[in-house]
Amino acid sequence: MKQLIAALFAAAVCLAPAYAQEMTEQQKRMQQCNADAKNKQFKNNDERQAFMSTCLKGEPQKELTAQQKRMQQCNADAKSKQFKNNDERQAFMSKCLSG
Repeated sequence: MKQLIAALFAAAVCLAPAYAQEMTEQQKRMQQCNADAKNKQFKNNDERQAFMSTCLKGEPQKELTAQQKRMQQCNADAKSKQFKNNDERQAFMSKCLSG
């Protein structure tokens, strides 16, 4: 019985460094992605979540075009205004996107 416990303990000690190294790499990536996200100063949580998802997967972040940035800003503004009906929202979006 003591030999079995000693063998299990030895196996756990041998496997621990490999597991700890894997976690360290994941933690490094999380720290870097969090720092990058903080520097970008996202206006809403959805943008930050999308960035973090891409960053943690290791995929390159695509830059938004001017029109995409305008669309994001207009959508955020429209959401904060809480329009009562869709016609008001559409009129606002049309005006906002045109300039």
